[in-house]
Amino acid sequence: MRNILATIFMLTVLFLAAGHLNWWEAWTYIAMNLAVLIVSRYIMIIKNLDMILERIEAAQKENVKPWDKVLMPLTSFFGPLTSLIVAGFDERFGWSPNLPIAIQIIALAVIFIGNMIGFWSMVANRFFSSHVRIQSDRSHTVVHSGPYHIIRHPGYAASIIRWISTPIFFSSYWMTIPTLMLIIANIVRTSLEDRVLIVELPGYQEYAQEVPYRLVPGVW
Repeated sequence: MRNILATIFMLTVLFLAAGHLNWWEAWTYIAMNLAVLIVSRYIMIIKNLDMILERIEAAQKENVKPWDKVLMPLTSFFGPLTSLIVAGFDERFGWSPNLPIAIQIIALAVIFIGNMIGFWSMVANRFFSSHVRIQSDRSHTVVHSGPYHIIRHPGYAASIIRWISTPIFFSSYWMTIPTLMLIIANIVRTSLEDRVLIVELPGYQEYAQEVPYRLVPGVW
């Protein structure tokens, strides 16, 4: 419920920044993201309630990495919020020219694909926590299935895919500035988490040799 309320708040900011409601991109973006969030969380509550509880309670755990107490809210709330505010102001003041609707629809489809990859990652990984920590209290083990057979951090890859495409969907050149910083923060978080897992999670170093790429197959 907290994630849903936070998402509603961030998406509402779109209209507050834009200053009007006659904005089909915002309505479409809100409808898609809320639908994906509600359906995915409902499925995960049925399939893996323990993981949902972990995501809710992780912030209070003592072994959360100190750097993630900064990066987690930056990548999950403040970065997205800033990006959406800029998109709203761009709509209000007309800073960026409109892109062809066909390009916007393609970008929306890519955002949806990113959402599905993120959901697939959650389904495959019962240790998909909101914060970086070794979940010894939950018998934390390495996950090899689903998208983790292709890259080591598909959840972060999904987020990056979404945020690369979002400024294109909103036809907002200015939005690329905060989203670029958000993408960089996700890459930094990926690198730091990967180092923690290699050092602290048994079997992860061997897994890293089997699946050598963190975010992009064949690249990194």
